[in-house]
Amino acid sequence: MEEEILKKAHQWAQEPFDKTTRKEVRDLIDSGSEALMDAFYRDLEFGTGGLRGIMGPGTNRVNRYTIAMATQGLCNYIQSCGIENPKAAIAYDCRNNSRAFAEVTAEVFSANGIEAYLFEDLRPTPELSFAIRQLGCHTGVVVTASHNPPEYNGIKM
Repeated sequence: MEEEILKKAHQWAQEPFDKTTRKEVRDLIDSGSEALMDAFYRDLEFGTGGLRGIMGPGTNRVNRYTIAMATQGLCNYIQSCGIENPKAAIAYDCRNNSRAFAEVTAEVFSANGIEAYLFEDLRPTPELSFAIRQLGCHTGVVVTASHNPPEYNGIKM
């Protein structure tokens, strides 16, 4: 098990991962701490309507890569439905990294040919629900960790 975790971590410490992520992962590897094991021992699971967890590098953390992966899964589903000209609305709250994660979500939608409407600033989840209907969207995403502690973030789809 520990060998698999180190293998994953070493992958994250190289390109194509961004410079900051690579450094953070190398620091975790060098420390040999429990934090390394916790960050990579499993993939963060998609739960009831979303993905939530502690922010940081690793497969068991919320970061630009796990957000992109979950969004790609939603894109795959939308594409499997055969929807022509699909659209998505994206909102976010005031948590750390929410705007950045919302932008990653919009980029993944756009790369998959899904028109993305990204709110310019903070919006509550009910406003996203309204926007989905108002704009004729096929899906929506809000970046939030709801009631979880400040070190958490996530997405609801």
